[in-house]
Amino acid sequence: MTAGEGTGRSAPDATRVGHVHLKVADLDRAIAFYGGVLGFEVQQRVGSQAAFLGAGGYHHHIGLNTWESQGGSPPAPGTTGLYHSAFLFPDRASLAAAVKRVLDAGIQLDGAADHGVSEAIYLTDPDGNGVELYRDRPREEWPRDEDGGLRMFTRALDVRALLEEVGSVRSTGRRTRRFGHQGPSRSRTRWARTRPGRRRFRATGPWA
Repeated sequence: MTAGEGTGRSAPDATRVGHVHLKVADLDRAIAFYGGVLGFEVQQRVGSQAAFLGAGGYHHHIGLNTWESQGGSPPAPGTTGLYHSAFLFPDRASLAAAVKRVLDAGIQLDGAADHGVSEAIYLTDPDGNGVELYRDRPREEWPRDEDGGLRMFTRALDVRALLEEVGSVRSTGRRTRRFGHQGPSRSRTRWARTRPGRRRFRATGPWA
């Protein structure tokens, strides 16, 4: 089915997913991850129960709250919900810088993949929610079949080669992150940290 098929209408081309709002067990811990590690800035905090973080001065790309989840646990395996939240970086160098911050914080990567249309890194937040950090390739480079249809795939991504891009991030000027997409639910393990000197990443998997 194509966009709008059966309805006679489709969303405007400029429509975007605006933000993700997550139920978390510990607000400060979640802020430390999304703010301190991923680099989103706290735009507003509502006492000890909620916070709104954004990039580039936007009111919020991420909402966090403990209204119904203070001290709670991640969803059990076999339940529905969010598969992952994906954050789109403007270029490869910005993505590499974010991945370096993740590794420097001792956070284990769950996976790394080249999808043809994008390069993606997968990890887990402190509440067991899946997180994707990615950059899009230019549209003219997206893989297509003989009829022009999109042909995404999952292949190994060389994370070490990606990290070589870190040096190309300018020391001045800010690069803007924005919300990319959401995926369906999957069960996740708790926020895992690697032992010093042991950074592990899998190259392929069904993460798109």
